[in-house]
Amino acid sequence: MKILAISGSLRTASMNTTLLRAVARIAPVSIVVEIYADLGNLPLFNPDVEIVNSPYPSRLRTKIMSSDSVLIASPEYAHGITGAMKNALDWMVGCEAFVNKPVVVFNASSRAAHAEAALRETLSMMSAQIIDDACIKVQLLGADLTEDNIVCHPVISSELLNALKCLENVINNGREI
Repeated sequence: MKILAISGSLRTASMNTTLLRAVARIAPVSIVVEIYADLGNLPLFNPDVEIVNSPYPSRLRTKIMSSDSVLIASPEYAHGITGAMKNALDWMVGCEAFVNKPVVVFNASSRAAHAEAALRETLSMMSAQIIDDACIKVQLLGADLTEDNIVCHPVISSELLNALKCLENVINNGREI
């Protein structure tokens, strides 16, 4: 199974990106997690520009469509998802990339409830299939955990692994989402 993991943060020291890198490391051998690294390279969404004429949106669309699932971890800015994350999703609205795509939302802060709700609303409008049983909140805010700490943390790594296994089970068994 192939998962495309997208962090909504452009920060080098992002907790969300760190969380996704840890997920990629603890994933079982049956799951490949690819971290999307070009969020900051996407041009500002412009409906007058065709997706095929702009390489970064086109590549993102291809990566989403060729993945079995998408995993998103995005911080909250001003009670919403980041501009970079919203921009990426805006590029995908006019195509079928998220239609019936299994999506999991990870939240690295319990204080990011508004962003999670906004992200879920946008994804639902795009006909993504959010796998609620695999969506988790991992309290990293203030924990000062590195990627290695997350991987070695018995509770956090277990939660992440369980979420991946849940997602894998849903996809492999073709369960109605």
